[in-house]
Amino acid sequence: MYKISELAAAVGLSRTAILYYEKQKLISASRLENGYRAYSNKDLQRLRLIQQLLAGGLTLKECKVCLEAKVDRQLLQNRLKALDEEIEQKQQSRYLLAAILGEGDLKAWHMSLDKLAPDAHLDWLTKQGFSEKEALRLKWLSKDMNEHDVYMADFMTVFEPLERWGPGSESDTQKALSLVAKAPDNILEIGCGKGLATKVLAEHSKANITAVDNEQSALDRLVQRFEQLGFSNRLKTVCASMAELPFTDESFDLIWAEGSAYIMGVEKALAQWLPLLHQQGYLVISDLVWKTDNPSQKSVEFWSQNYPDIQPVATRISQMKHAGYRVVEHFPQSKQAWLDYYGPLGERAKELESEMANSTALRDIKYEVNICTQLTAEFGYQLFVLQKI
Repeated sequence: MYKISELAAAVGLSRTAILYYEKQKLISASRLENGYRAYSNKDLQRLRLIQQLLAGGLTLKECKVCLEAKVDRQLLQNRLKALDEEIEQKQQSRYLLAAILGEGDLKAWHMSLDKLAPDAHLDWLTKQGFSEKEALRLKWLSKDMNEHDVYMADFMTVFEPLERWGPGSESDTQKALSLVAKAPDNILEIGCGKGLATKVLAEHSKANITAVDNEQSALDRLVQRFEQLGFSNRLKTVCASMAELPFTDESFDLIWAEGSAYIMGVEKALAQWLPLLHQQGYLVISDLVWKTDNPSQKSVEFWSQNYPDIQPVATRISQMKHAGYRVVEHFPQSKQAWLDYYGPLGERAKELESEMANSTALRDIKYEVNICTQLTAEFGYQLFVLQKI
């Protein structure tokens, strides 16, 4: 026989727990002549069995059912299913925490969070110590907080000597500019890069141009280009985030953004840039779109990771109208514009294969070149000429 304190010590429970189990009629004490409770070896073993059932995930109520009748298999199957779900959730939690600590891949998590809460995602990255420029790059390029510095160093090694940092051509830029009915006086170019489109805007207009990019080395190259052309007096460069432009409302009669709005999200760009335009001002924007209603699985998988917001042209037009613009005209970027970017990029990647054999950035770039040259019939850039209503 066991006194309550002895039984509690034997099974590792508190006196209060023993009394609760007795109240639930899971065990039953006898009374000694002095009125003290006494428990049998049967009670001890019953408590140990209950502890095992509890360790299996059953509730105390379910334990009682199992003890007093034949095992309810459906009850156990339900509990097993719930336990499997809890384990899977905890495994995912562990995977995320390990990845944040540098012990795993964060890419899938970044992609998921950016889809669900893009603004909160960007804000969180900046709170982790990344500058906004670094956070934007991490969001769209490496997607790995722990390897980001190495990835970006490799990325810039590939791109630094290239003139084009995205698909485009002088003829496409000139064609889009010709569709702007009123000759602009003040142009804001967002995401200007090294200024290939900026050069066309300067040569085919008399406007003053404010060129914005978050990469100072690209702006430096643009300044050199304009000095050589004799256009320096019409150029102002600003190193800033496109999401936080330092300009007052109605400052420009034309905003130009080739291949850059995706960084902050096209719908967000449409909304935030609208106030910067004069009444009846124009926005020329290009964006990657589906050319087909039935893209291949390979294309879908690639862009779901690299640009989840890729849309058909009709969807973008609807968004543009909803944002307060009239669609003046739109047209697909030329095939040559695509080749003028991916041709040199592919050659540059080949040059670096031996010295950057283990580079994740180079591997990603090579895969993109492969996808974008093989499946170009399924997707491409579309230029949109819009007017503020």
